[in-house]
Amino acid sequence: MKHASYDEWVRQKESVDSQDPEAWLIGSGKTKFDKKIIEARLEELRRIKSEGALESMVYYFDEGTHGNMAGMGSAQLYNSGSSDDRELVDNYVCELANCLDWLSKCPHHRFSSPGKLAFFERAAHAHGRAALMLSGAGSLAPFHAGVCVALWSQGLLPEVISGASGGSIFAAIMCCHDNQALTEILNSDKLLDMFNDVHSTYKSLSTHLGSDDVQAIIQSWIPDITFEEAKRLTGRNLCVSVAPAELFQQSRMLNSVTTPNVMIREAVLASCSVPGFMEPVKLQARGLNGERVPYIASRSWVDGSLTNDLPASRLRRIFNCNFFIASQTNPIVLWSLKDPDNRGPLDDLFSFWQTAAKEWAKTSFPYVQQTFQDIYPLNLMARTWFNVFTQDYTADVNILPAHRLVDPATILEKIEPKRALQLVLDGEQRTWPQVERIQNCTRVSAKLQEILRDLRKGAHYQKESVKSNNVTSIEKGKYSDV
Repeated sequence: MKHASYDEWVRQKESVDSQDPEAWLIGSGKTKFDKKIIEARLEELRRIKSEGALESMVYYFDEGTHGNMAGMGSAQLYNSGSSDDRELVDNYVCELANCLDWLSKCPHHRFSSPGKLAFFERAAHAHGRAALMLSGAGSLAPFHAGVCVALWSQGLLPEVISGASGGSIFAAIMCCHDNQALTEILNSDKLLDMFNDVHSTYKSLSTHLGSDDVQAIIQSWIPDITFEEAKRLTGRNLCVSVAPAELFQQSRMLNSVTTPNVMIREAVLASCSVPGFMEPVKLQARGLNGERVPYIASRSWVDGSLTNDLPASRLRRIFNCNFFIASQTNPIVLWSLKDPDNRGPLDDLFSFWQTAAKEWAKTSFPYVQQTFQDIYPLNLMARTWFNVFTQDYTADVNILPAHRLVDPATILEKIEPKRALQLVLDGEQRTWPQVERIQNCTRVSAKLQEILRDLRKGAHYQKESVKSNNVTSIEKGKYSDV
């Protein structure tokens, strides 16, 4: 059933639940959720807060508040768990967020500014953060826009967003416009105008996208700024995957930390450059005087999905991400993907053979590469297919299109505006069932980041630490109730 909004979908779900509580559930009803642990921790948290015990509260959070404690972040809880269990988790994470607010507002004479800042930095690092990964997409790219619309409208869009190939276009849109502009862009009427504008700017007469067409799309939607400038403008971290066009070079994940001066437009164009259809791209950077200069002029780059479709390991290392949402539309692998959250026995068997095949490929690849080491085209082809085959294409939360069989002949087709809007709507509706889970798994990390931003804005923290050499410090374990 189609619904115009998330609220309408929720009302329909609640109506069905009231008639048949099992109607929306998937699976056996068995979950890995330990209700007693969460009940006990919630009771303890409320007791500490009611007593106003600052030291005990800090100790409580120092014990750890990871997002999957007692299985509260597991997919089974939301697919086949009881509504009471989900309500318990919601109450628990809300209480955690409220207590973090309470700690952040504690008077300075009880919780010093330097100690407070040190505590929240430590807590944020320990808890981690969420990331949204937009896969390679081809003609399915507008599906990503629908996922972004759904997350944005619910206040759940992560501050770290990666994109590969077609996914890099929408990742860049989300990270290169401030909140006001983004709200306007993600309006359905505005999106239709954008798709119409793009359709009118196609350069080639062919039915398939070319480099000029992709470049026109990028210039229409993405401002000509660097990764660092985008981060300063929006507060969001854009990450774009690119693959080397030459042998024996490493793929890159371009972002404000590792490549702050690289221009985003060229990065996205490179990530979208499908080998055999589009020319490799040389990256550009902002020079010391603001002029455009080549970035590693000797190297060219191509489609990022070939080597790093979902760069979870790099996001984990650079941005401390540990909860991943994937909008997966990669047409090369989409047909074979099994959502790990909704699999039966046959799917598990298929997954086993996939894993075995990947391990065999990893073992045999060095010998294949050695065999073709003097034949450049075959060596490059073998390396490309090895990278495509051995990647992990799933995450903690996986949002997949309703129809996953894609005609290879249409992968790079130009998208009609009406078809694009259909894909946007599909992306929205496929995201809605995941909203509650994402909400509970990201609420604490979002609250920690919010508090840290507020704390770091205040210059009085530095002044206060200079004024007194005897301020209370979390690290010293000293608190005052005066």
